[in-house]
Amino acid sequence: MQTSRAEINTTSPDQTRAFGRELSARLRPGDCVGMIGELGSGKTCLAQGICEGFHVPDRVTSPTFILVNEYSGRDAASRPIAIYHFDLYRLPDADALMDLGWDDYLAGNGICLIEWAERAGSLLPGRTVQIRIEMTESSSRRILLGSGEC
Repeated sequence: MQTSRAEINTTSPDQTRAFGRELSARLRPGDCVGMIGELGSGKTCLAQGICEGFHVPDRVTSPTFILVNEYSGRDAASRPIAIYHFDLYRLPDADALMDLGWDDYLAGNGICLIEWAERAGSLLPGRTVQIRIEMTESSSRRILLGSGEC
C-alpha cells in the first residue's frame, strides 16, 4: 500500500472504526498495518473497522492471550481474504513470533493487523503501514498514519 503521512482526529470509538473501514479500501493482500498506542487508545477499534471493511462476519476482539486471531473476509470484489490480527502486548520476545509462524503469515496473501507493533522490532516488513494512536481526551484520538518502521 502506498501512503503519505496523514493525521486524522476521531472523537468516538465509532469514528475510529469508520476510519478503519475507509482504510480497508486501500489495503491489498500482503499488506501489514502496525498499530502503536497506549492501552485503551483504540487499536482494537481500528482493527474492528478494518475487519468490517473486509466484511468479516465474526466478532473481532483483541487476541491478547493467544497472540493472533484469524478471520475470513471478502475484498471489494467479493474475493475471499484472510485477516491476521496480532496483539503483541504479552509477547515475551521477538523469537516467540518466529515460533508462531510469523514468516508464514507475512508471506501469505492476507492482511496482517498488528497491535503493539513496536514489539516486533526488526521482524516487521518494510512495507508496514504505521499507525500511531494518541489519546487527546477521554474519547478523542489523534491517528498518525505513515509508512516505515514502527
